[in-house]
Amino acid sequence: MASDVEVGQIVEGTISGITHFGAFVVLPNGRTGLVHISEVADAYVKDIKDYYKENDRVQVKVLSMDPKGKIALSIRQSQPQSERAPAARQSAPRREHHHERRGSQLSSFEDKMQRFMRDSEDRLGDLRRSNDSKRGGRGA
Repeated sequence: MASDVEVGQIVEGTISGITHFGAFVVLPNGRTGLVHISEVADAYVKDIKDYYKENDRVQVKVLSMDPKGKIALSIRQSQPQSERAPAARQSAPRREHHHERRGSQLSSFEDKMQRFMRDSEDRLGDLRRSNDSKRGGRGA
């Protein structure tokens, strides 16, 4: 068994389990720490399995160790700034985003906001008409 790890140290570990909130990593000293889902990559991570699988070897930075033995780890902070995000996604499947499907029809924020407001007003009007008809039509 190797010597104990320290906060701030970067070590290599093995992913022993993946949950919806993070990945458990066995460190060289045999102890297990947690990489929270927010510490997997610089990009938004919806599912860790898009990036890693069990038994993958990963470099992690030790963020904290509390007296109860919990160890907080980070994969993204263990990588140099220039290598972050793209390196972690090499094996991940490419997912098409909604705005990419529309191609050249990309809308500006203002266009999207106007469309949202128009839809909201239409729905609110429908809801009011529905409620008014149930109450007897107020003022009719």
